[in-house]
Amino acid sequence: MSTFMANANNIERRWFVIDAAGKPLGRTAVKAADILRGKHRPEFTPHADCGEYVIIVNAAKATLTGKKLEQKFYRHHSGYIGGLKEVNYKTLMATRPEKAMELAVKGMLPHNSIGDKSFTRLHVYADANHKQAAQQPIVLD
Repeated sequence: MSTFMANANNIERRWFVIDAAGKPLGRTAVKAADILRGKHRPEFTPHADCGEYVIIVNAAKATLTGKKLEQKFYRHHSGYIGGLKEVNYKTLMATRPEKAMELAVKGMLPHNSIGDKSFTRLHVYADANHKQAAQQPIVLD
């Protein structure tokens, strides 16, 4: 009896919708990262891309627990001297909540080509409307 190894070409990918309203940002990101990676499937293979598509709606209504809203920062560097930019999450969630959710999910994916490919299957929306209704996504709780 041989061990089954999934092939990325033979995987049938489904679409899932996750509603982030009233849920912690990190918990929603973990669920999305697991589905993007394919860890919920019985035929999961670590070296193959077995993941599925994820749509996250109501990202603007996601919550941050504790004092993270005031104390947590998103930092990036422009590459020039003195080019450190930082934005606290209160401002980030007010202006670009999709970016905050994408950063959380991207940090939970592997930092290699499989993670990069998985991240392209993520769609985040600030409100309840999304463009992927034709794919008939499955709603997750």
